Amino acid sequence: MKKNYLFTSESVSEGHPDKVCDRISDMVVDTYLSAEPQSRVACETLTTTNKVVLAGEVRGPEIKKDDLIQKVRDCIKDIGYDQDGFTYKEATKIESHLHAQSSDIAMGVDSSEAKDEGAGDQGIMFGYACNETEVLMPAPIHYSHKILRLMAEDRKSGKLKNIEPDSKSQITIEYKDGKPTNVKSVVISTQHSADVNQSQVRDLVKPYIEKSIPKNLLNNLSEEEIYVNPTGNFVIGGPDGDSGLTGRKIIVDTYGGAAPHGGGAFSGKDPTKVDRSAAYASRYLAKNIVASKISDRCLIQLAYAIGVSKPLSIYVDLFDDDEDKNKHVENLIKKNFDLSPRGIREMLGLNKPIYEKSAAYGHFGRDPGSDGSFSWEKVDKKDIFSK
Repeated sequence: MKKNYLFTSESVSEGHPDKVCDRISDMVVDTYLSAEPQSRVACETLTTTNKVVLAGEVRGPEIKKDDLIQKVRDCIKDIGYDQDGFTYKEATKIESHLHAQSSDIAMGVDSSEAKDEGAGDQGIMFGYACNETEVLMPAPIHYSHKILRLMAEDRKSGKLKNIEPDSKSQITIEYKDGKPTNVKSVVISTQHSADVNQSQVRDLVKPYIEKSIPKNLLNNLSEEEIYVNPTGNFVIGGPDGDSGLTGRKIIVDTYGGAAPHGGGAFSGKDPTKVDRSAAYASRYLAKNIVASKISDRCLIQLAYAIGVSKPLSIYVDLFDDDEDKNKHVENLIKKNFDLSPRGIREMLGLNKPIYEKSAAYGHFGRDPGSDGSFSWEKVDKKDIFSK
């Protein structure tokens, strides 16, 4: 690994077209889990100008189509869209094409007297943690999220005016001896009303850079390296400006490119799908390992086969060239954690309607909630590794 380098990560707001889709898909998951915690959901959403389409498969209680469509409108309203090209009102047409889960998939996943519950699909999942920030996330993605999250909070409260829901951020950080030392550039592109010019937009968003990034990282950031709407006007945005799909922001959802990604999206999937649950479990393991202070960084990989309960492999990298310590941590994981789909769900309490709030600003580096949300961010198992 290089010791001196520049690294960049981006984030997108809840009003980005793809994130609108992630939010709606996770709303569908929560709706079914609220009615029946054992529900199965795989929901994809498409958005474009004044149109939303739901597709996928479900197994669980009957949810009236009209009720689901109203919940879609509630999501759009909460995000903040009431524009000519995309609105929560009747001008936006909403279609639901959800259907029953494939019996072939159900047969492979369901448990029986002779078989434990299997993984909902094959795949590899990665978890990562590092001590660059207090939440044990890489600095570029953490601060990129924070800028947009604070902007959204103030926009919704009315404190930030003339800024619309669709936004993106990008931060480049200089690393020296492997540690983040200086922010080299910040890019913020945000949708805005027609009532403000680009100079005014710049004045509106610049304070959020200082609110989000520690002062010691901003000491050498020049005015010329702050790019706000570098292409110019950004009035037409959201699904009216660009179509959106569930699952197209998987690097934004995870570690901003600072760690490998298995390729599976999270949103729209119930927790029997290891794309979601095992990615949460691997983050949980990595974060507790780094929190134990036995390593500054940790990467975990888990691999699964559809219909098979136990992971096919567990890979640990502590980035310190100590093979014995890596093997020791791997053995601790095998001894202390049930990483079957059922074991993960029980360990992290995942059969709850906790996913809609995870759809924007990252699934990791968040505060665990009293409702069980972001349970994979707890560091309640660090003593296992520190011993």
